[in-house]
Amino acid sequence: MTPAKPAGRTVHDRDLAHLLSRAERLLSARVASLLQPENCTLEEWRVLKLLADGRGHIMTEIAEFAMLPAPTLTTLIDRMAFDGLVYRRADSQDRRRVLAYLALAGRDLYERAAAIVARADAELAAALSDDGDLARWLTRLTAALTDAQPVSPAPAQ
Repeated sequence: MTPAKPAGRTVHDRDLAHLLSRAERLLSARVASLLQPENCTLEEWRVLKLLADGRGHIMTEIAEFAMLPAPTLTTLIDRMAFDGLVYRRADSQDRRRVLAYLALAGRDLYERAAAIVARADAELAAALSDDGDLARWLTRLTAALTDAQPVSPAPAQ
């Protein structure tokens, strides 16, 4: 996939961190607005998506996937449990651990939200003439950044 080069590119357009941050913010805002009619936030969507596998997940795993600080996730899970979307159970292998699962209402919301997000993803892929290359590149980028060693700043001259 070779993206079209916009006219009048500046040096700022080549700042990868800025480009990715801007794209993420725009995409997140778009998905959030699409989920709003279902009374589902982007953060709830991320939790629902992870819990949809039915395996049950510990809070630290959910926080990492949802990209939320632990206290924020705890508040979110409390609200989702109150709304009947998720429930918590002690892990049968380790009673000290608590696992979160989707409740039936959470499964229903997940299925509706997943259809909305899938349609949005398909529309965006079509607009980009993308057959999955972008997702593969982003996956590779994430892996490279996860495995990367910190870069030392250049010495002052």
